[in-house]
Amino acid sequence: MDNEGRPEYRAWRNRQARTLDDLREEARDKRHAKGYRTARENVEDLTDPGSFQEYGQLAVAAQRSRRDYEDLQSSTAADGIITGTCTINSGLVGEDNARSAVIVNDYGVLAGTQGFYHHKKLDRMCELARELRLPVVMYTEGGGGRPGDTDVTTQFAGLNVNSFYTWAAMSGVVPRIAVNNGYCFAGNAALFGCADFTIATRSSWIGMAGPAMIEGGGLGKFRPTEIGPVEVQEKNGVVDIVAEDEAEATLVARQLLSYFQGPVAEWKAGPQETLRDLVPEDRRWGYPVRRVIGTIADEDSFLELRRIYGRAIITGFIRLEGRPVALIANDCQQMGGAVDAEASDKAARFLRTCNAFGLPVLSLTDTPGFMVGPASEEQAAVRRMSDLFLAGAAMTVPVVAIFLRKGYGLGAMAMTGGSFARPVYAASWPTGEFGAMGLEGAVRLGFSKELEAVADPAEREALFNRLVAESYEAGKAIEAATYLEIDAVIDPADTRAVILRALAAAGTSE
Repeated sequence: MDNEGRPEYRAWRNRQARTLDDLREEARDKRHAKGYRTARENVEDLTDPGSFQEYGQLAVAAQRSRRDYEDLQSSTAADGIITGTCTINSGLVGEDNARSAVIVNDYGVLAGTQGFYHHKKLDRMCELARELRLPVVMYTEGGGGRPGDTDVTTQFAGLNVNSFYTWAAMSGVVPRIAVNNGYCFAGNAALFGCADFTIATRSSWIGMAGPAMIEGGGLGKFRPTEIGPVEVQEKNGVVDIVAEDEAEATLVARQLLSYFQGPVAEWKAGPQETLRDLVPEDRRWGYPVRRVIGTIADEDSFLELRRIYGRAIITGFIRLEGRPVALIANDCQQMGGAVDAEASDKAARFLRTCNAFGLPVLSLTDTPGFMVGPASEEQAAVRRMSDLFLAGAAMTVPVVAIFLRKGYGLGAMAMTGGSFARPVYAASWPTGEFGAMGLEGAVRLGFSKELEAVADPAEREALFNRLVAESYEAGKAIEAATYLEIDAVIDPADTRAVILRALAAAGTSE
């Protein structure tokens, strides 16, 4: 007998179909009219073909007591959240390493609000991901809590849901990537902010409260597009990466996840000899350190996080011969590379996350030290800069330090895990220069009486320049190496090979 003709199977197929885009034309067309994708289109693009296994597809909103059940099956399909297991990037990292979990809040269902069964599905997937050690990609678009689930009579305020705990409890256990497009308010924003890494499209508005809650609190009326636009959230560091649209955001999510999935077999690297000329002969000039990063790394493997927040330190990921490596680097084109409070915050959080998931760290150092002065102290410099030392001291992964030019004071030490003795290998290019503080400041402080004794301004300036030059000669990389303050001075063209050998010695070659 053909089971396909039995009424039970027909009912099941029809019921499943009501959750899919083809029978939810109005919701689908509304999304497309805004230039957005449906939740299921994002699932399909993110996951490897045929690998997605859904959980709780037949759930509906807990509103059967007030709405037609058949209508709920389509209009509240899956209760506004699609959850499941899958593989992502299996063609790149292999089937075993590609195991993942996916959670997609569906704005096409009740504006992506979080209802009773919505939370149960979210909790189920978070608990499963934690148990099975599956990294999670979550799309967070939605309006927060849903007050209309009238079927629920055993709750008072609904504050005993576990979702925010179960999601946050995975911190340091499995990598969590949040992707947002459109409105993301209240509970949805809390999920976004708890993620290890955050990606948002240019059409994103993210806030801990939406318009209704803000107005209800007596704080005025605001349009949704006035609350947490991506331009604001990128500048303040809430968003790690800004993408043009959902397609690019999904592509970036796949790439970001891949660094935590292991090495790749195929890679290319450009000629390394160009590194010898990237640092200018005049030590006062800046240079584009991202060009250094792009040359050392496998081609097209550098992915930067929080580019316009804490600009003095660059954070991101690269690959070396296919192996994933976390990277921090000073940007000497921003405040001369001085490490400010904001950059310290950014780097400390980054290092903690990468350490939790076992990624080795490469530090490309070129800094005159921490940013100083009254304005810096107003930014809580003492606490925020010290946090970089705490993050470094807690690291158990190997650190390799390459000094491109300046390595001065506490700021340089913080860039290398807290001490030049902390890395498994600390090497300098011949352009390296070292000291307890920046040369100019050291001369002004250490030779203040001699400088004050010279009455003629021109002669005083000449003496100052001579003392700086003498200090520079005394602090060159070659001299630092003779005192064993660094392990070696290397040819810039050998940098890539040096890093790989150091990581291999530390046992991270696989």
